[in-house]
Amino acid sequence: MTSFTALEAELLAHLDAQIASAARLLALVLEQGAAVRQKDVDAVLARLSAIQTEMGRRGQLEQERMRLLATAGQALGITPSQVTLEGLCQLVTPGAAELARTRSAELRGLLAEIAREHGINRALMRQELAFLSHLVRLVGNEHEGGYRPNGGAADDDRGSSPARARAARSLLDLQA
Repeated sequence: MTSFTALEAELLAHLDAQIASAARLLALVLEQGAAVRQKDVDAVLARLSAIQTEMGRRGQLEQERMRLLATAGQALGITPSQVTLEGLCQLVTPGAAELARTRSAELRGLLAEIAREHGINRALMRQELAFLSHLVRLVGNEHEGGYRPNGGAADDDRGSSPARARAARSLLDLQA
């Protein structure tokens, strides 16, 4: 069994925690996409809540990452924002560096998949909302006294419909 220095163990454990979090997030995003496709509003909202919880955990991981970068930056003589994976790999043994590179690549792949699936989910939800908006407009136009986008009812005391129609046309009369 390989023995790691404290920095190596911290780096590899952090990458493992990031991968586990990203895998949970991907599973939630995929479940949310399935719920959107099934038009299951309750499941969509439940997944959204779970995604928000996981994003909170990811915030904690980001704080740990920043602490790790600060430690590495100090050892390398650079600012934490300048620390790269290769810079970190200079501070660890070749075996730990190879493990870090492999885990980092896996994490980048998971994050790219999350971004792709999240983009698909957003498009699906936008499509569903556009359809719902269309249905609301159709329902509002089919029923006298029903919903009107301007907030008015079809039968109110502002005068008859033909009089309102003439008034609206005269507002657009360009021969003034």
